[in-house]
Amino acid sequence: MARMTGGEALVDGLLRHGIDTIFGLPGVQLYGLFDALGRNANRIRLINARHEQTTAYMALGYAYATGKPAVFTVVPGPGVLNTTAALATAWGVNMPVLCLTGQVPSGFIGRGRGQLHELPDQLATLKSLLKWAERIEVPEQAPYLLARAFQEMLSGRQSPVALEMPADQFTVVADIEPQDPLPLHPKPTLDRVKLAALAQAIDAAKHPMIWVGGGALDASAEITEFAERIGAPVGALRTGKGIVDSRHPLSVSVASGHKLWAECDLLIGFGTRLTPPLVSWGARPAGLKVARVDIDPVEMRRLPVDFGIIGDAAQAARALTGLVAAKANPARAAAIASAKAETAIAIQSVQPQMSLVEAIRDVLPEDGIFCDEMTQVGYASWFGLPSYAPRSFVTSGFSGTLGAGVPTALGVKVAFPNRAVVAVTGDGGFLFGGAELATAVQHGINLVIVLVNNSAYGNVKRDQKRLFEGRHAGSELVNPDFQTYARAFGVPSWRVTDADGLRVALREALAANSPALVEVITDIDKEPLPFAFIAPGRR
Repeated sequence: MARMTGGEALVDGLLRHGIDTIFGLPGVQLYGLFDALGRNANRIRLINARHEQTTAYMALGYAYATGKPAVFTVVPGPGVLNTTAALATAWGVNMPVLCLTGQVPSGFIGRGRGQLHELPDQLATLKSLLKWAERIEVPEQAPYLLARAFQEMLSGRQSPVALEMPADQFTVVADIEPQDPLPLHPKPTLDRVKLAALAQAIDAAKHPMIWVGGGALDASAEITEFAERIGAPVGALRTGKGIVDSRHPLSVSVASGHKLWAECDLLIGFGTRLTPPLVSWGARPAGLKVARVDIDPVEMRRLPVDFGIIGDAAQAARALTGLVAAKANPARAAAIASAKAETAIAIQSVQPQMSLVEAIRDVLPEDGIFCDEMTQVGYASWFGLPSYAPRSFVTSGFSGTLGAGVPTALGVKVAFPNRAVVAVTGDGGFLFGGAELATAVQHGINLVIVLVNNSAYGNVKRDQKRLFEGRHAGSELVNPDFQTYARAFGVPSWRVTDADGLRVALREALAANSPALVEVITDIDKEPLPFAFIAPGRR
């Protein structure tokens, strides 16, 4: 037992769970927690921000890049609501993010008395968004409930969770029994009968294809070995990029994978919803069999398949490698190489987006990390940017969260201060969190931002004009002078108009050893649609 405040009990618990950084924005209900953080500043780093949403996005980026849990803290009510887009994004890409928040004072919870930052039922709101959420009623509960939060977000299908605590309990002193981390729930046991049946199908298949998603981020070596054994191409759209190094002969982009789709007779998914091949690529090849490996048993009901293996991607890939016969098929290898070569030529029609993507890849070091955004260069990066390792391509996934790119990338750079991190964004998305240049400067977060400026919500404007007889509404933007804007925060900046200029500016920005912004001026009306290389059914 130790005498602690509720805030101290939480900080002690965070330290016991290996948390050395917390992203947060203080407010009246959290004073006791922030006091405890301040008194432990030598053991846990606090990074504040200019908007609550950014604290959550930074935690998301930190978790995405490291594969470790990340924590943010904001006031209840509007503070929590400001973070829900980031929480929904973390849920969509299965990242272990913990939201620590306050509540109105204990005696007012659920009474509707109009207390500062009160919501009708904040806990119910959080439970509707997240895998797990709970309330700490008194400090004595804090260690165990914090350990339960980590247990839930890290077990099985990883996902964000939340804990709330009444404002008055952060400063109450009590006898606290510390709690070490709880064991994670056991991973599902692989069904050997189903594995054997899938192995037989793999041996019988002539043109198998593997597809990977975010649920396989920690199975890179195992999936690569499995793919090599059966000679199958491995494709990914966003969250799975880099699981098999893009330079590997069997690694295919969403665009080159589609070229091989017509002859595919067995599709094997690891940690993925299989959306590109089964939804975006049109009709399934005749006789196609589909297999999935996923740690979440519910997924097998959401998308019934011929072979459903519930379990860890790495364990399943390793088991299958030991069960299948090796396939040496020179003709298949040649077909994969041909598809990749044809795609490399075809995607050059997407200009200037592809030339800008190539410029970023040319300058970004091999271990650099790229963070995408809902902008034209971001879309092109899904099929045009080679990724060399898992967690080197950070994305909002299917959430498609406009404005997430730069705040998330700040968290990535906090996690890896000595690796180059480049975030691409548009002029629309950037100003969702443009004030966070101040956060970057304050905390020495040397993120390089590539801001593609076409003075519009570009894709929206083009779609409107294309679909509604040239009309558009609400999609044009009036921007500040981004060069002056960056300099106002003390951030060096560059303005360029083409890929050659971007290469030069990006090298200088990465060498500046400070936050930096490179603005690229483009014309949305002269940029072709990139979606033919992502979802061939879209026009």
